[in-house]
Amino acid sequence: SLTGPSAAPQELEEARRWDGACELRPLERDVRRWGGLLLPNNPLYSAGAFRFELTFSPRHPLEPPRATLCTSIYHPCVDPDGHVCQPLTSAQHWVPTTRAVQVLQDLLLLLDSPDSPQVLRHDLARELREQPQVFQQRAEEHTRLHAERRPEPPEP
Repeated sequence: SLTGPSAAPQELEEARRWDGACELRPLERDVRRWGGLLLPNNPLYSAGAFRFELTFSPRHPLEPPRATLCTSIYHPCVDPDGHVCQPLTSAQHWVPTTRAVQVLQDLLLLLDSPDSPQVLRHDLARELREQPQVFQQRAEEHTRLHAERRPEPPEP
């Protein structure tokens, strides 16, 4: 079709096979909006799961999708509204062949790297630099208070 669907169904299937996220599905039956839970590996955040939304442009894949974190996180790269500074999906770096699963992998990598150079919250970046123990304590406490429970791993 000329209007073009958003990310193809096989992109959703591909992303569902990746183990860095779970409960991945279109939101409100809209193929242009995916939701799910990200499962960080960094000990500051790995006690919880973080709900996210990935929104695809009507011009996908010519324009990058936008990831938003719906769960509050204590992180220099995520602002209080859940916006994330993701170089991969910035207009100057976006490549139309990038797969949705790569965007999610990049997002998880970003969450696992609070010391990223791309910051949105300079106060937290400064705290991480100057008082790493304080940052660590606050991030863990924030995760305990705000993050969702991680799903139980499936029985082998």
